[in-house]
Amino acid sequence: MPSTIGTCLWFGNQAEEAAQFYTSVFDDSKILNVSRFGEGAPGPAGQAIVVEFELQGRGFTALNGARGSSFTEAVSFVVNCEDQDAVDRYWTALADGGSESMCGWLKDRFGVSWQIVPSVLGSLIAGHDPQGSQRAMQAMLGMRKLDIGELQKAYDG
Repeated sequence: MPSTIGTCLWFGNQAEEAAQFYTSVFDDSKILNVSRFGEGAPGPAGQAIVVEFELQGRGFTALNGARGSSFTEAVSFVVNCEDQDAVDRYWTALADGGSESMCGWLKDRFGVSWQIVPSVLGSLIAGHDPQGSQRAMQAMLGMRKLDIGELQKAYDG
C-alpha cells in the first residue's frame, strides 16, 4: 500500500466544531470519523479528541490537543477559484468571525490561514505583457479580497 500524506490541525477544544464548519463551507466534503474521550481520559468524557474529515477529496485530521497551539501564516490553505462568485462565497464564509488580511489572505474564526485565489491570477501577475503584469500586481497589493474584474482591468491598462 502506498503511503499518503495528510494534514493534522491541532486545536485546544474546537476540533469537532472546526471540522463541521469546514465541511459546511466546501462542497463534496464530509466528516469521516469522530473519536471521543472516555471516562478518566485527559479531556471531558464525550468531547472529540480526533475528527477525521475530508474536504473535496483531501483528508484532514482535527485534534483536540488539550493545550491550544497557535496557527500562523507560515502554513495556509489555498482555495483556487474559477470565478468571482467562488471567490466571494469562500471569502465570506471563511472570514466570518475571523480576520481579513491583504492580497487574498484571511484567518478564519479558528486562526487557520487561507488564501482565496482566482485561478486567473497567475496569468495576470505573470502574463505575457510585463507592464500589464506589474499593474495587476500593484492592484493586487492594494486589495484584501481579490477582485478578478479589477485585476483584469489593471492588467489591460
